[in-house]
Amino acid sequence: MANLERLLSIRGVWAAGQFNNDGTIVECKGELSQEFALMAARMCAANNNLASVLCDAFTGISEQEWTPMHCWAVAGPKHGIFVFKNLGVMFNTREVSFNEILKALMEESRS
Repeated sequence: MANLERLLSIRGVWAAGQFNNDGTIVECKGELSQEFALMAARMCAANNNLASVLCDAFTGISEQEWTPMHCWAVAGPKHGIFVFKNLGVMFNTREVSFNEILKALMEESRS
């Protein structure tokens, strides 16, 4: 299982979690309610499916290797989410390093 405490220690990260492909929560820590965590896990699982379809389409039209899909991110002016496989973090956009998040998510997804 991933070390969510390590992910939470990244500057600007305020929530970290791991979810199953069906949107159920494996583990979640941070500053969010259980209701919000469940909704986020479902949304992340659905977005993983959509991103996988898009990667398959890009592979088909570009003749480049885009699959399997590994990660995606969405960031607004204040908050964002970064997901690598079935592990993700929520963060304050102005405080984080995307490179640091990606490196940590990649390492923790191998755990």
